[in-house]
Amino acid sequence: MTTADNELDRREAAFHRWAPYFLLGLGSLLAAATAELLTPWTGQRVAAAVLVVAALAIQLWWSWSGRLHRGPNAVSVTYFVVRWAIASALTVLNGFFSFYVVAGYFDTDETIPGRRRKRLALFACTIPVAMAQTGGVPFHSGTGWLVFAGLLIANNLLLTVMKHFADQQAARSEARATTIAELEQAHEENAALQAQLLVQAREAGIADERRRLAAEIHDTIAQGLTGIIAQLQVVANTSDPATIQDHVGRASDLARHSLGEARRSVQNLAPAGLSYDGLPEALRKTVDQWSERTGVPAEFTLTGTAQHLHGEFAATILRITQEALANVSKHAAATRVGVTLSFMDSEVTVDIRDDGKGFDPLALPARSGTGGFGLEGMRARAERIAGSLTIEAEPGFGTAVSARVPLVLHA
Repeated sequence: MTTADNELDRREAAFHRWAPYFLLGLGSLLAAATAELLTPWTGQRVAAAVLVVAALAIQLWWSWSGRLHRGPNAVSVTYFVVRWAIASALTVLNGFFSFYVVAGYFDTDETIPGRRRKRLALFACTIPVAMAQTGGVPFHSGTGWLVFAGLLIANNLLLTVMKHFADQQAARSEARATTIAELEQAHEENAALQAQLLVQAREAGIADERRRLAAEIHDTIAQGLTGIIAQLQVVANTSDPATIQDHVGRASDLARHSLGEARRSVQNLAPAGLSYDGLPEALRKTVDQWSERTGVPAEFTLTGTAQHLHGEFAATILRITQEALANVSKHAAATRVGVTLSFMDSEVTVDIRDDGKGFDPLALPARSGTGGFGLEGMRARAERIAGSLTIEAEPGFGTAVSARVPLVLHA
């Protein structure tokens, strides 16, 4: 329940508590002002004064004691009936006391049990009100009774209409409150699921990095070291200076290349670019550096309004892009590459397209080359944060890699 709802409840409770006092005071004030005109007999004035004191006494009792027995119950019904009887007697003495009768319109729901009994109680309240409205019409004449009956019917019709609209409003308010409660519960559940997702993502991170490092070592460093050993074995088995120089040069080139790959793998353990830049700028720098290193023209495009993603999700997109570009440089023989980062209402996508030689996704080996550690590693990264990875490729027509992850903002 919101603060506004609590404030509204407090005001409603205050109204129900003080309205009878106000209405009794208003009726008493107007009756006293017109006593000479409407209550000419001294005995009637004394009776009115006694009844006003009795009405005040029962109101005080109900305010400070009777509400301990909150109804609807026998105590609340007794209070309602006694108050109605006093208010009706006062109305007979002076019509302005009908204001006090109106108090019964406001607290019927909390004092009278049962739908039919509530309707009967409201009808009873309209009787003294209609009597006051007849004014000086004599009840001993047929016209007086007709006027009284007409007023009684009119009051009940108005009361019925007002009660109907009030019930509808209450029903709508209850429905809104229920909807708000359900939305708050759903929000809490979503927050809990998101927190659980992040925990699972972190738990999966270690295993994922191990698999990525295994792929890096298998595809680059291990192959480079194997090549170096092979070149040195040739050197060890020959005495020709030209051959030795040639193979030592090849070994040196392989060593430098392997060192570069090792450095790149270490840097990719944690995307340092995200420590200084947002995801769009980090991707832009990654694409530019890759293009400078490989000599292949590459273009970065941002669509939508950039958001500050949660670190785990931003890192996943950056690493998938890095892996996809690494695959392009190793296997695609592309002449142009495009990387597009798109922010949408509920998700973020990154698309890496090249015009290289493509491949048949269905014909890939289980865990080697392009279809092994590379693509499977990217798919595992996306899926562990509730994302997905799709690959569109055809021999001779290039490759398109698309990753989708939920839009989870930085806390």
